[in-house]
Amino acid sequence: MTWLATLAGGLLVLGALRDVFHTLWHPTRHGGLSRLVMTCMWRFSPHLALRHRPAGLTGPLGMVAVVAVWASTMAVGWALVYWPHMPEHFSYATGLNPGEHAGPLDALYVSMVMLGTLGLGDIAPTAGWLRVLAPVEALSGFALLSATVAWILGIYPALARRRALALRLSHLRRSGVPASALDSDGGAALLDGLAAAVSVVSVDFMQYPESYYFYDVDDHTALPLQLDHAVSLARQAAAAAHPDVRLAGSLLRTALDDLAVILDDRFLHTGGGAGRVITAYAADHGHGTRSAQS
Repeated sequence: MTWLATLAGGLLVLGALRDVFHTLWHPTRHGGLSRLVMTCMWRFSPHLALRHRPAGLTGPLGMVAVVAVWASTMAVGWALVYWPHMPEHFSYATGLNPGEHAGPLDALYVSMVMLGTLGLGDIAPTAGWLRVLAPVEALSGFALLSATVAWILGIYPALARRRALALRLSHLRRSGVPASALDSDGGAALLDGLAAAVSVVSVDFMQYPESYYFYDVDDHTALPLQLDHAVSLARQAAAAAHPDVRLAGSLLRTALDDLAVILDDRFLHTGGGAGRVITAYAADHGHGTRSAQS
């Protein structure tokens, strides 16, 4: 039973570290546990009134929940490693009765002290291999903290790029650019810039899929609400006389198709074309029955 508990604890720790790696550093960024937590938060958010509130709490709270799951899983895992070896292989500070502080809660306490790199020292391992594991846990706690900071610093610039594209499309919609003005060198440059911005957003959804679960309250910065205008511009460009406009429009349409594939494969699962996916994207973000503000 001693080694069974130790093995189970080790598997929990490795599972949490693997999920952190796949969420933050793996090229596909498919963390199973983190993705499950974020998806559940998103699906239940309408019932909890979290998604469409002014603060748009689903995304931030989802990230907090993911980090909490990582930390708690690692803490429990390390506690299972320590618990079978208490109190024989641990030293206790004066005033602590080893027989009274060798239960699962005490093991969890030791684990959390090590994971948080607090170094209180009131209960410390004395066996050789446990003394090696203790600083390893401290390093894993430091790595988790660093990974969380890197995650936050990466996801918010991705959100800013998505919102900037939505605002650009909102500007174009509200300015009422005529088709004749689009059929020009300037129109070609405009469409080419939009295609590049859509491509960047596609990469952001692959690298930071958690950004999907952030709700944009302002209509002008809500990409699900503004994306249909990019589709409209690509259609107009296809009928233009200027060859550069047609080329740029084709690039924009391809970029939109790629974005739709990413959204459908990872989040929506409609199995339809780009138009259907964009409509589902808007509906999933609460914009299905709303029109863009002019």
